[in-house]
Amino acid sequence: MTTSVVISGSGLWTPPHRISNEELVEAYNAYAQQHNAEHKAEIDSGTLSAKPLSSAEFIQKASGIRSRYTYIKDGILDINRMRPNIPPRADDELSDQAEMAVYAAKKALQAANKTAADIDVVIVACAYTQRSYPALAIEVQETLGIKGFGFDMLVACSAATFALHRAYEMIAAGTAKGVLVINPELTSPQVNYCDRDSHFIFGDVATALVVEAADTANAPHVFEILSTKAVTSFSNNIRSNFGYVSRANDTNPFAPDMLFHQEGRKVFKEVCPMAVDHISEHLVRHQLGAANVKRWWLHQANINMNNLISRKLLDRNPSPQEAPIVLDSYANTASAGSIIAFNLHHQDLVSGDIGVLCSFGAGYSIGSLVLKKQ
Repeated sequence: MTTSVVISGSGLWTPPHRISNEELVEAYNAYAQQHNAEHKAEIDSGTLSAKPLSSAEFIQKASGIRSRYTYIKDGILDINRMRPNIPPRADDELSDQAEMAVYAAKKALQAANKTAADIDVVIVACAYTQRSYPALAIEVQETLGIKGFGFDMLVACSAATFALHRAYEMIAAGTAKGVLVINPELTSPQVNYCDRDSHFIFGDVATALVVEAADTANAPHVFEILSTKAVTSFSNNIRSNFGYVSRANDTNPFAPDMLFHQEGRKVFKEVCPMAVDHISEHLVRHQLGAANVKRWWLHQANINMNNLISRKLLDRNPSPQEAPIVLDSYANTASAGSIIAFNLHHQDLVSGDIGVLCSFGAGYSIGSLVLKKQ
């Protein structure tokens, strides 16, 4: 007998601190002007390029982002620091990222009408983890009082969907009764706030989903996972080189190439058609087309990318209800973006409605799930 696997609970934790485009630009421009003044001789001689100035209008046009949330705001707007000032915690204290994860996890458990006793697997899946080991998932598991096991997954912006794939497989195989998938995206420490082309892209957030068998679900909003689909294709166009090996390379572990950087135009040109083909092929598996999809919960990286993918799929512009956008207020939250969209825009769907949850990002990697409201 085939086990029907469902998503039964969704949790979203939004950090308390917000930074508008205007605030970010004011700080960046002050930094750029100070940098250019201090290095005037090198700039005049042509040995160093001047830092270009930015504007809130440029950011919104390029990305659709108006603001972002951040775990710690202090330090980001300080032109003599340009990074968050996150106080260190002792080994016996709950880590920052685990704290974020616990906030979202508790909300997801409540939405699913579940307790720790109903979960036996915890997956923490995100773009970055603040340490190598012990796994954040095990720390979260311990904090929540969950019996079973946990592990971390790093698949950049596709971490959430890829983790949902693993959860789906475990429930379908009967190796788990309840899986908690958590995405604590603490991205701000990896943002280069000194780079005009990327300093505005990311925000911090935490999301979580409960995955279980349909016959144990008792929540008001339950979505059956009809199937999953994933693909990866290696590319250097989105990259972050930070890692422990830099200690042995005798290089600056915090140099610009160690932080997030990308070839944005190449990413746009290559990922968009890849995502359209991927989603179309996934729907065909169920004898469905774009017209059958009530809701598109797409990766939230760039408004122009989302609009192009939606238009290619639908042969028209989608309505805000069909393909909700959350990046205007949350910015790019790595793997959590599509989950935020799901969290905020799923309760209005009725039984039988079809939705597609899809991420695309570094790797390249694309992960999708076709969902049906129960």
